Amino acid sequence: MATLKALVVDDEAPARSELRYLLQDAGGVEVVGEASNAAEALQLIKAIPYDVVFLDVDMPGLSGMQLAEALGALDRPPAVVFVTAYSEHAVKAFEVQATDYLVKPVELDRLRQAVERLNPTEETPVKVERIPVEKAGKKLLLQVGDIYYVMAKDDYSYIFTNEERYLSTLSLASLEERLEPQGFFRVHRRFVVNLAQVREVAPMYGGTMLLTLKDRGGTQIPASRRRVPSLKKALGL
Repeated sequence: MATLKALVVDDEAPARSELRYLLQDAGGVEVVGEASNAAEALQLIKAIPYDVVFLDVDMPGLSGMQLAEALGALDRPPAVVFVTAYSEHAVKAFEVQATDYLVKPVELDRLRQAVERLNPTEETPVKVERIPVEKAGKKLLLQVGDIYYVMAKDDYSYIFTNEERYLSTLSLASLEERLEPQGFFRVHRRFVVNLAQVREVAPMYGGTMLLTLKDRGGTQIPASRRRVPSLKKALGL
């Protein structure tokens, strides 16, 4: 997790000290500035590229809400986390695009959640455009959009396009993980289907379903009863 540069804004010095102490324990944030009012905070924010502002609502002069609105006009505004004794401003806080809203006294676990929202640890999955396959002793790179469905074959898989069948040394589970973000769905323990290539669906006995694909042969793929509810949702049925 990258360390975020933070500004703490509160008109009460003990409150700023307490929050600084909690942020040290929470981790992921370095407090590099403090301000006792919104006007002072705005000057600091324009001078230093902060990643996040921990901001009280009720302060003399400009309120925290007014400061958050002013920050929205900047080219690269910092994230805003409100830290206040008043719970009734939460709706307004999210109207000004606040990342989180904490009510005093702030609990450490709740503060850690706010920091995680600011700095998620999950990496954005890489979009897979091609899948390695084998055909007639050659290794090919198959465009994901050309795939109609995948069928498990022992520890390997068969990948089907409109007219061809290819062997993949990847397991069905591994291919499912790669293809799911691009509109593929595990409809059965043996099949992963490109939902964009489904032409029609038909309910079957026992709550199962039969999918007919758009390929030349009108391939039919069974969907297991356990997977039908999620499949219907994915298809918008």
